[in-house]
Amino acid sequence: MSSANGRSDDSAGGVDGAPPEQLALIREAVRQAKEPKAKPRTWRGAPLARELPVARVLVDKGVLHLDRYFDYAVPEDLDEAARPGVRVRVRFGAGGRNVRQGRREGGGLIDGYLIERVAESDYSGPLAALAQVVSPEPVLDPQLLGLARAVADRYAGSLADVLQLAVPPRHARAEARESPAPPPPPGVPDPGTWRRYARGTDFLTSLASGGAPRAVWTALPGPEWAEEIARAVRATLASGRGALVVVPAGRPAARVDAALKAQLGEGQHTVLTADAGPERRYRDWLAVRRGSVRAVVGTRAAMFAPVRNLGLVVVWDDGDDGHSDDNAPFPHVREVLELRASRDKCGFLLGGWTCTVEAAQLVESGWALPLAADRDQVRAAAPLVRTVSDGDLARDEAARAARLPTLAWQVVREGLKQGPVLVQVPRRGYVPRMACARCREPARCRHCAGPLEAQDAQALRCGWCGRDESSWHCQECGGFRLRAQVVGARRTAEELGRAFPAVPVRTSGREQVLDTVPATPALVVSTPGAEPVADGGYAAALLLDGWAMLGRPDLRAGEDALRRWTGAAALVRPQEAGGTVVVVAEPALRPVQALVRWDPVGHAVRELAERAELAFPPVSRMAAVSGTPEALAGFLAAVELPGDAEVLGPVPLPAGEAGRSRRPGGPPPGEPGERVLVRVPPGSGAALAAALKGAQAARMARGGGESVRIRIDPPDIG
Repeated sequence: MSSANGRSDDSAGGVDGAPPEQLALIREAVRQAKEPKAKPRTWRGAPLARELPVARVLVDKGVLHLDRYFDYAVPEDLDEAARPGVRVRVRFGAGGRNVRQGRREGGGLIDGYLIERVAESDYSGPLAALAQVVSPEPVLDPQLLGLARAVADRYAGSLADVLQLAVPPRHARAEARESPAPPPPPGVPDPGTWRRYARGTDFLTSLASGGAPRAVWTALPGPEWAEEIARAVRATLASGRGALVVVPAGRPAARVDAALKAQLGEGQHTVLTADAGPERRYRDWLAVRRGSVRAVVGTRAAMFAPVRNLGLVVVWDDGDDGHSDDNAPFPHVREVLELRASRDKCGFLLGGWTCTVEAAQLVESGWALPLAADRDQVRAAAPLVRTVSDGDLARDEAARAARLPTLAWQVVREGLKQGPVLVQVPRRGYVPRMACARCREPARCRHCAGPLEAQDAQALRCGWCGRDESSWHCQECGGFRLRAQVVGARRTAEELGRAFPAVPVRTSGREQVLDTVPATPALVVSTPGAEPVADGGYAAALLLDGWAMLGRPDLRAGEDALRRWTGAAALVRPQEAGGTVVVVAEPALRPVQALVRWDPVGHAVRELAERAELAFPPVSRMAAVSGTPEALAGFLAAVELPGDAEVLGPVPLPAGEAGRSRRPGGPPPGEPGERVLVRVPPGSGAALAAALKGAQAARMARGGGESVRIRIDPPDIG
């Protein structure tokens, strides 16, 4: 072997004294190295496409004043690849002064989507040329584009921000792989456990025959819910259509995935979750878009999955926080899938062990029908629920010694003879609110019905409108004394371990979430939402510190407490098998009574009626606008709200934590901000969103100071 400069193998060294072996390795590495990527061209002087030489592009800049399409010239060499829906790169921000040979040049490179090709541009000036077609794969079809635009308009956001949530980042290796041909449709499933519901069989029959039923489904307690969703998906696929299932987290997604495999076999569905990794998630997403897979189960981002010929959308447990996106424009899965059901004229199934107020409103409006079991089926599937009041705790020696009443001790002792016992305790972060010391009715503002908060030992202030309250008295019982709810459950696991030294104690929470536990006797201490599933069901469950959840400063505190209690109780064996649940909360409270009777629908209906009287969401539409005091005042002075809008506030917000990155529209770290709530009656929600979006866009276009943060239908308003 000879070196590059002609020296023989026995020479002292190679170039610059390097050994011949090292030179061989260098040459081999150079030969195997990938060719450098070519920079996007400026296409100076290049001929344009002969047909439809103008491309309308959505640039990937999520600022409201740029929420429109921009026209670019299509070079002839990109004519074939520049198809609607592909990813492109364009030069943006050059201005009108850098023009050569009738074309605009300069500006920074930015990603975007090619929306359409047209013959002429509405812009009279010179056009810049497309810099590059990133990939010939069309990822944005008209259906997804229309849905994203509808979501952006509803939530006062930009189309680019919605598409960042809807279209996953490109992965070249995943894109290069071909997707297999779609499998043949499965057969029509047997109704199975759907027979337990009054309209269950009819619902599946409608899906299998190509219908589009809409239902709010109150699932019976137990593990059968995942199999029932799988049967509904199979019925939809049997009609030649696709199905989409969205669940709040990875654990329920895994259960639906297992149920779908049992019903459909391999290759009929895919799972879209963030845990899959970027390459696999993009590959699976492409398989859905290409039509290779017609059924999808996933978490929040899957609500935009481009399922072809969509026949059914399913939302499980719509009250879970995981269904509300934390990124602008903050869409909610339930609302997005309602839009999809209306736009695609497909079936809709909103299911859970409980019923949210929004779900009850869908039934009341006639948009969806109720799908529930009769009382005999409920009694056969539900555990026995018993209550312990605050008064019982005060008189109970055992409760004062270890925070557990005598009834709870008895239930735990008997339950451990039969299997595991679940103990649910509130997680950290539950903030107390003020309530009447006599009847425990929440203390609310006389002007707007917002929650009252204690500013110091004496003063009260509304958390919505900011008005001070100096002469509060309870509207229910006439009492004048207030009580703050206190959380005290940090040492629950240690206390139970000392009380039952021969029984293992397992914990499931933020640090470690257990998926399943065996059927052997054990105490399982869990925070809400992290309860593992027990083989054969739990023998008993304790729901401790009920006031900690009922006393949160949130309009949804009662609804959320009932949802979390029911989620834990649904994992317990039926009453006929000895299953017992003990809830430590005032028995007369509405959420506690709904749990005892296992009547979440009745609770939601009554809650909806009360909110209608007080003009609370979801009967009214509401927006939260927050920012620094100066930015918020400037925004409110400029925005033209609908005539029927009501502004509540401003009220101060807690100071941002120092050291954390600043969120757009939020106060600087360590500095307090302010928030206002804007409320409009039914029918004015679209006008409110348009007004807020227009004012924000105008403010950003003028560069008039800091922006504010807008959230339509915020999940937490106090």
